[in-house]
Amino acid sequence: MTSFLSTLANTLTGHHPPQPQPQQPNNTTPQTPTSSTTTTTNTNTNTNTSSSAQASQQSIDLSDLDTSDFKGLMNAAAFEKKVVSEMARSGSTNNLEEFEQAIDYRNLQPSNFEKLKLLGRGDVGKVYLVRLKNTGKLFAMKVLKKKDMIQRNKVKRVLTEREILATTDHPFIVSLYASFPSKDRLYFVMEYCAGGEFFRMLERQPGKCLPEAAVRFYAAEVLLALEYLHMMGFIYRDLKPENILVHHTGHIRLTDFDLSKSTVTQANPKFIKSMFSSRKSGKVDTKVLEQFNSFVGTEEYIAPEVITGYGHSSSVDWWTFGILMYEMLFGTTPFKGRSQNETFSHILHKKLEFPSNIPVSKPCKDLIKKLLVSDQNKRLGHKYGAADIKEHPFFKGITWALIRNEKPPIVPKIKDKYDTSNFKNIVDSDDEEDQPASEVEEKSQTNPFKDFRYSGVHKDLYGLEDLEQQRGAASSSSSGSAASTTKSAM
Repeated sequence: MTSFLSTLANTLTGHHPPQPQPQQPNNTTPQTPTSSTTTTTNTNTNTNTSSSAQASQQSIDLSDLDTSDFKGLMNAAAFEKKVVSEMARSGSTNNLEEFEQAIDYRNLQPSNFEKLKLLGRGDVGKVYLVRLKNTGKLFAMKVLKKKDMIQRNKVKRVLTEREILATTDHPFIVSLYASFPSKDRLYFVMEYCAGGEFFRMLERQPGKCLPEAAVRFYAAEVLLALEYLHMMGFIYRDLKPENILVHHTGHIRLTDFDLSKSTVTQANPKFIKSMFSSRKSGKVDTKVLEQFNSFVGTEEYIAPEVITGYGHSSSVDWWTFGILMYEMLFGTTPFKGRSQNETFSHILHKKLEFPSNIPVSKPCKDLIKKLLVSDQNKRLGHKYGAADIKEHPFFKGITWALIRNEKPPIVPKIKDKYDTSNFKNIVDSDDEEDQPASEVEEKSQTNPFKDFRYSGVHKDLYGLEDLEQQRGAASSSSSGSAASTTKSAM
């Protein structure tokens, strides 16, 4: 029988090559082809091919398929989606039962999910660990009450957060898979990060701080996420340990974008070549110039220009980035006072000091000093954005393009996928059943949340390579063979 992936590729290209008939001795029973795992990632699609000379079917290496050959029928992302859909329909449960499934995110309702645990609670919402019914798929679900959003004048904020999460697709930013309204609530269906809050991880460290090498690693990942946000035209404005999640792999994810700001246009990245540099490479300018005057942020992280009300741009994120680095190193923020007014006074007037009991390198101190400059026009990052910071000697040795493949300094201890030990135990008092929103109500022009529904079909393939590596290791140890073929379509 022809491989279902070969069938899929041939169907898409309109090409049906003749199938060679294997020669089998009369006294030999034909061997059954070994099922393989098809790996689909954000950037490419690969299928392991068989090295077995007696395999009765041929598999196709999808990396050899040029998507331009599909005569405009679909782009690469759509092709990936098609592959997964065909795998689901063909019954290839070995490929999908433990990880990404072909889930239709377009018409989800609260009744489609089973609440397993309350993970967190804020002033206007809750976050649950949920399981999509009839699957083993886990998500983090953020739930907000419409009435609270309207009464507290936060409709624009929640729509901005939904816009940012729906637009972004980055390994260090939490993925949004779907958002939908019900009669009384708003739901975000997001990537579940089993490592919990980065803040809690810091709290468990000696002195609530990290070694400089670990700070460099986490700062590099945060920097890449901020660079991406600025390039997409977003200013984060609320960077702090509580808004960073830890993935089960140990890498970080930025979350909570309700205080973020969307600029009128995306940044226009420019390649900058230094006249005085002997290096062949230049840097990419991703700064956002648009100014805002709103007073937002977390008390100890607020930048001076936000307090004074003179207007702030994307440079505000470089101030908070410096505060985050300081807290990771020393277990406290540099300008904390006994009251809010005292904290603001320290931010505006106090000289930056470093504790003497924790040794820190000169490049590290120099970077923090240049980030925590009160004048945003003189702050590191104001000229060319993240490119200026990435060039600082503190980050020497960081391979930016490969950092996602490096092992993080701390990998969370997780027994199984239902282990929530990295989260606080919170009692949930809300047992109220929620009803679906009617189609008429959802599309009404008077509904402030009429555009809230979103389905991120392009994101449901994200992050498969981690599990694929685990499966590959397990397969090689159990079967003792590197050869495999793709399961045939039934």
